Amino acid sequence: MRILLTGANGYIGMRLLPVLVEAGHDVTCVVRDRNRFQPSPDLLNKINIIEFDFLHPENALQHFNKKYFDVAYYLIHSLGDTSTTLKEYEIRSAGCFVLVATLTQVKQIVYLSGISNEKNLSKHLLARKVVKDVLIRSGIAYTIFEAGIIVGSGSISFEIIRDLTEKLPVMIVPRWLNSRCQPIAIRNVINYLHRCLLNEKTFFKTFEIGGPDVLTYKQMLLEFASVRGYKRYILSLPVLFPGLSAYWLYLTTSANFTIARQLVQSMKNDVICKEHTIHEIIPQELIPYREAIKMAFLKIEQNMVVSSWTDAASSSLSRLDVNQYVEVPVNGCYKVRKWIEIDKDKVEEVASRFFGIGGNQGWYYADKLWRIRGLMDKLVGGVGLGRGRRSDVDIQPGDALDFWRVLLVDRKNYRLLLFAEMKMPGEAWLEFSIVKNENRCLLKQIATFRPRGILGRNYWYLMLPFHYFIFRNMLKRIAGKK
Repeated sequence: MRILLTGANGYIGMRLLPVLVEAGHDVTCVVRDRNRFQPSPDLLNKINIIEFDFLHPENALQHFNKKYFDVAYYLIHSLGDTSTTLKEYEIRSAGCFVLVATLTQVKQIVYLSGISNEKNLSKHLLARKVVKDVLIRSGIAYTIFEAGIIVGSGSISFEIIRDLTEKLPVMIVPRWLNSRCQPIAIRNVINYLHRCLLNEKTFFKTFEIGGPDVLTYKQMLLEFASVRGYKRYILSLPVLFPGLSAYWLYLTTSANFTIARQLVQSMKNDVICKEHTIHEIIPQELIPYREAIKMAFLKIEQNMVVSSWTDAASSSLSRLDVNQYVEVPVNGCYKVRKWIEIDKDKVEEVASRFFGIGGNQGWYYADKLWRIRGLMDKLVGGVGLGRGRRSDVDIQPGDALDFWRVLLVDRKNYRLLLFAEMKMPGEAWLEFSIVKNENRCLLKQIATFRPRGILGRNYWYLMLPFHYFIFRNMLKRIAGKK
């Protein structure tokens, strides 16, 4: 079966892709930036890739002319966009998808949305409903799944619950934690998405999907704590405070403020399945919430997290052409260059250190100062350090790494390039590389900053003393010379 998979490098797309390939389907993946799409080499040899942005329908004919597909998945979401542009982006993107599906003579379109069976929906869920309406009006056979909280390693809901539970032994929370939801395991979601392929019983229908448990958000936190062996206390206030709640969620989790605000707005609604016809059409054993948590941590402990919600570039990076910055800018930039000689027989050992930087490993020197910088970033609306790493052992272009974004991972030539997503009056890059010749082997580190105006220049000179001793000692420890 010929399948068009949009949003292939997103959280759901990266989980669905290997299932489709293993089933023997001919899969074409659509991504905005090919360099940020890094499936395993085995998968890469079995798929086709089209680089295309669904916000630019004028290029559709150029990329999809004379191509034909049986099924097209629409897995594109704009969760990180501001509420003022969210609906506009969703309509434009969905409209372009319908155009592509028509051009390529698609027989079925499949969409994963959020449960929207309440009257007073949040802007986030309203935007999803707008997409649903666009797909229904297309005239093409559609299968729409609506899910609440998806539980799996790397999902935004899972990571936020994990952050709250692990960081806060006592929580005083607003009343939205008493709203009810029906969490579903990622494995069940992928199974629904796969088994609906050209299943005529699913044509022109919308299905609400959820797990076997109906819980309040408060119960979800307490159940999570119980599975992990934590004792937690939660006190609910009789008020909502949506703005304050969003800021609280933003400060205590890895979510940025825009996402935190949209999640809080969505949590005012109960997210429970009101129809269950999918159980007859695609029967499967639904995984209980506690078991889904255990399965997620098994993946985490084995460093087998395939995808994470943070792998989608933040708004600061989405305004940049990533390809343009694989080679760091030179003009108008300040740089701190440092290098240290290393033994030739320790190249792999040293490279593994800088490829493993951040997350649980930390930054090799002055971790407390890095955490203070992360807290300062959070306080002014940045991403902070809470995102960590997707995996302790694996790193790919496009990964979030604390408050950096990975632009380049070149293991053959021993080069790692990071772009800063923290709030600052300018743009910053951090690069590690190993340079060898016949006589010497050098570990190099280059910190680059391109300031914006006088404020940016003042910021650079203010931080320069810290850069000097932090980067110098970091380099020594990566080289193994404490």
